[in-house]
Amino acid sequence: MSMNAKGILMTGALFLCVSCTSNIDFGAPVEQVAINRVDSMPDIPATYQMLDWKKKARDFDKFVFDWKNTSKVGPLIWLDSACRNVDQPTFGLYTAVKDIRQGKNANNGEFHESLNSLAAILGAGLVGIDKTNQDGYNYVKMEQNYFNSDTGWNIVMNNTTSSVGSKGGGYGRDWWYDVLPNALYYAVCDVFPDVDGAEAIQRSIAEQFTKADSVLNGNYDYSYFDYGKMQGGINHIPFQQDAAGGHAYVLLCAYRKFGDVRYLKHSKSAIEALLSQKESRFYEALLPLGVYAAAYLNATEGTNYDVEKLLNWVFDGCKSPTGRMGWGIIVGKWGDYDVSGLQGSITDGGGYAFLMNSIKPAWPFVPMVKYQPQYAKAIGKWMLNNASACRLFYPGNIDEKHQWAPELKDITNNNIAYEGLRKFDDYGKESLKGVSPVAIGDGPKWIDGNPTESMFSVYSSSPVGILGAIVDTTNVRGILKLNCNATDFYASRPYPVYLYYNPYDIDKHINYRAKQAVDLFDIVSKKYVAKGISKDGVFTIPAKEACIIVELPAGTELSLEGNHILANKQYIISYK
Repeated sequence: MSMNAKGILMTGALFLCVSCTSNIDFGAPVEQVAINRVDSMPDIPATYQMLDWKKKARDFDKFVFDWKNTSKVGPLIWLDSACRNVDQPTFGLYTAVKDIRQGKNANNGEFHESLNSLAAILGAGLVGIDKTNQDGYNYVKMEQNYFNSDTGWNIVMNNTTSSVGSKGGGYGRDWWYDVLPNALYYAVCDVFPDVDGAEAIQRSIAEQFTKADSVLNGNYDYSYFDYGKMQGGINHIPFQQDAAGGHAYVLLCAYRKFGDVRYLKHSKSAIEALLSQKESRFYEALLPLGVYAAAYLNATEGTNYDVEKLLNWVFDGCKSPTGRMGWGIIVGKWGDYDVSGLQGSITDGGGYAFLMNSIKPAWPFVPMVKYQPQYAKAIGKWMLNNASACRLFYPGNIDEKHQWAPELKDITNNNIAYEGLRKFDDYGKESLKGVSPVAIGDGPKWIDGNPTESMFSVYSSSPVGILGAIVDTTNVRGILKLNCNATDFYASRPYPVYLYYNPYDIDKHINYRAKQAVDLFDIVSKKYVAKGISKDGVFTIPAKEACIIVELPAGTELSLEGNHILANKQYIISYK
């Protein structure tokens, strides 16, 4: 981090610090706040299975970034030498397997998507793969070609070139496509800091988003925004007011990196614009980022934003007929499969979930509980359901009779998933009538001639490293160890922090291993749950409860200062 840190380990009203007094009463446990839609999910799915998501992410990277891939799908990566926007070659990844729009010979090899490649780079970095030096390529540097300078937008866009302008464009007509790449770019730059040229791009993004929020002045009632002309636009796409959540998140990251109070001011302004809506305007992927920003600002800046309302807007979904009606978090069982926790349309054909959208909310929601620990139980339960159900998009993890192209299920060695999971097939395939659910993709619908193989979506699978970095299992089936620091970008993270949820009616004993002797402090109960443990440590999670465990060096005693629990007079969350 380049900003001077004063600090705070703030977990809602809590801050962590070492030495001083022992046997302090830190007060009553943090009362948990329910999310109604999560309450409707099973405590543990009847069809629960948990993949090794870290291995899944590493296998995906190896498969997709193989320039000489000899599988039946062939190479999924190619070199783009057009040097668009930045004077360097870059790379493209297929959006879907065998997508005829793409490859080194299609469209001059320039059509590829940052939402795909940035997510792949981020996911790889999160599971420990160095993408600045892999097979002779600095993939992180190569991503800078998505910084659309030729158009005057001066932000990271989804493409290096498009119909917007003659020299480049990116997308420019569907707001989330233009905001999310910048959130991903900031995340990538935190995982891979100090790449030449990156900081200037981050500064430009922050300045453009600051100007945009100033121009919008609380009114985000647009389908898209032109960051060159600095004006909103309306087209056939519903208004995307949750773009304010994306602005707030990126500007918060910029503030934590650069320390410029203008970015903080406009992060707050964007959250206030988001909350000024009368109802959920959840469109695709940006509202959860706004939830995190609001939670963090409450903890560090003394704001009082209604995080509960924002969370319910995500989970209950958009109910406005003028918005993306039905977009939210799915609850229920489709056929024999538990699908609770997945994100997508609650209403389309009875339900249509998407893998990318199901993975992405874990990025902001899991670290959020450090700042709003009253949602530990709700987020822990949601993640248990969601991480289990995400396996169903992969052809090797759902029965053949429940997928569109079972004859092709082995072509990617189970590394590439179907894009979606529908409650019922409505594409008219006779053999799938009455089958629920159906793993399916949109590739063949995008363009005439796209083959059946394009049902398998690289774009949807690329963020798998987010789950790989966050989700780990324990010695108790169904109790996950969720890393709250992995995606808490630009925050100070000196101590490991993990979220656990116990779905059982009885207390459960969890094995805990550390490299050195440690003490475990639970933010939710405000108590130590174990002291001086290392290789063979154990702690207990009460029945149907959650805990947020902070791993501190053995011998740590926490001190109380006002309503803050301090740690070593070194604050864990940086702020100015």
